[in-house]
Amino acid sequence: QVQLVESGGGLVQPGGSLRLSCAASGSISRFHTMGWYRQAPGKQRELVATITSGGNTNYHDSVKGRFTIASDNAKTTVYLQMNSLKPEDTAVYYCNAFPNFWGQGTQVTVSS
Repeated sequence: QVQLVESGGGLVQPGGSLRLSCAASGSISRFHTMGWYRQAPGKQRELVATITSGGNTNYHDSVKGRFTIASDNAKTTVYLQMNSLKPEDTAVYYCNAFPNFWGQGTQVTVSS
């Protein structure tokens, strides 16, 4: 079992930045893949970015070059640095420890 707690969401203007954090109750080293997903109103949850225990990363095409996923050296927190935010990035962002563990989500709203 692991508990995941997201933080760092909020309201930001287009072009702004936010950094989301996902704090795990224990080490995430035992999970091969950690990820961030998002769900906008009326839409399905979609993958945003993943990072493996070996440090390999993968991104949705819509966020490549703008978002960066990383984990800390202690392997207890996963981050999502989001730059050049757009209104279409507005969604609830969820942390995932593949395949079955999810956080409660944090709202990101990009609006002027």
